[in-house]
Amino acid sequence: MAKAKETPRPSRRAVIVAGVRTPFVRAFGELVKVDAIGLGVAAVGALLERTALDRKEVDALVWGGVILPSLAPNVGREIVIDLRLPPSVEAHTVTRACASGLQAVTAAASAIERGEADVAIAGGADSTSNAELKLPQKVVHALAPLALKKKASPAEYLAVVSQLMPLSSILPKRPRIAERSTGQVMGEAAEQMAQRNNVSRSAQDAFAARSHHRAAAAIESGRFEREVAPITTPDGRTVYADGLVRAATSEAQLAKLRPVFAKDGTLTAGNSSPLTDGAAAVLLMSEEKAKALGYTPLAAFRSWAYAGVDPADQLLMAPALAMPTALARAGLDLADVDLIDMHEAFAAQVLSVLKMLASDAFARERLGRDRAVGEVDPERLNVHGGSVALGHPFGATGARMVTTMAYELAERGAETALLGICAAGGLGAAAVLERV
Repeated sequence: MAKAKETPRPSRRAVIVAGVRTPFVRAFGELVKVDAIGLGVAAVGALLERTALDRKEVDALVWGGVILPSLAPNVGREIVIDLRLPPSVEAHTVTRACASGLQAVTAAASAIERGEADVAIAGGADSTSNAELKLPQKVVHALAPLALKKKASPAEYLAVVSQLMPLSSILPKRPRIAERSTGQVMGEAAEQMAQRNNVSRSAQDAFAARSHHRAAAAIESGRFEREVAPITTPDGRTVYADGLVRAATSEAQLAKLRPVFAKDGTLTAGNSSPLTDGAAAVLLMSEEKAKALGYTPLAAFRSWAYAGVDPADQLLMAPALAMPTALARAGLDLADVDLIDMHEAFAAQVLSVLKMLASDAFARERLGRDRAVGEVDPERLNVHGGSVALGHPFGATGARMVTTMAYELAERGAETALLGICAAGGLGAAAVLERV
């Protein structure tokens, strides 16, 4: 794989003006009655309110999602309608597994750079609590002909019942986050990564504890107040803050948890990201439009990259390919970057990718380079924790990361941040943000 060439800067730059997210909470918890559309409405509504943006200025909305509602899969358009944005606001929904939120944001940025929009909202949401149970196709095939008929005879109904026997074969199956091509659950793939890359249980637990401690410190300091907006449930309760961060957790406590994905494995509920409900939204504009409307931009995209690997190999390794490509397109080396933010699907996955980036052998075999991309300084990595602590609503995580890093660049006066995300299907995503 040849080193990617630096991407020319667009003559028209898209800038990040603000970002807002709902609290991230455990699935089947406080937000169980709020579906993906409702979560998106809450995040986008709060974004509009906090920025005091005239709704007539919005040109487009791009939304990311993974668990899409079957009756309204274009969640983005439903958000536009529910918020009573101008009907002219075009909206579409994208899905790139766990990188869907970043895909939505980069798609919006690209549209602005091409002159297709001046103001766009992008983000993502997922409600694991409201995932739909799938009926076996045997049931669909048997019942569909009857459903399409105006009237069916008793004999036809009896014939359908006979097709469905035994009834045990038509019960809904327990949903699994598994690869269609391999049947492997993501946690099982992460177990294999831990073994292949010699990532120990103690290293995973130490990483998880640090994620919780840093996220807790960010909450305690008020760091997340500018990006987390309260959400009110249909029964009138208001959820104000993230619900998964454990400030008091320790490596010793995490070490007591039993493996989840293999009898003698190293992955536990403590060093893996939990099933989560939540949404995040980002406001983007052309630089000229932001200036005209009186907004001070936080950051802009210097580059982004997406990559894929064989899901049967190391399913979650693709960030180790996407991140170097994004750096090269930005004309940067890893050492030049001030902050690195990586999605923590599993501590084992992040630690494996870090080893790959630091490996000369990996660089030669997988990147076509003579030397390693470089080692990541732990002090620059996930400075406010990550998905292990905060949670991972699949479609929202990428937008959350963009929001957090954009604010962090502006607050620190730092220049650049590198994002990396693994995703189902052997996919990886990366982006370089620069302070404006």
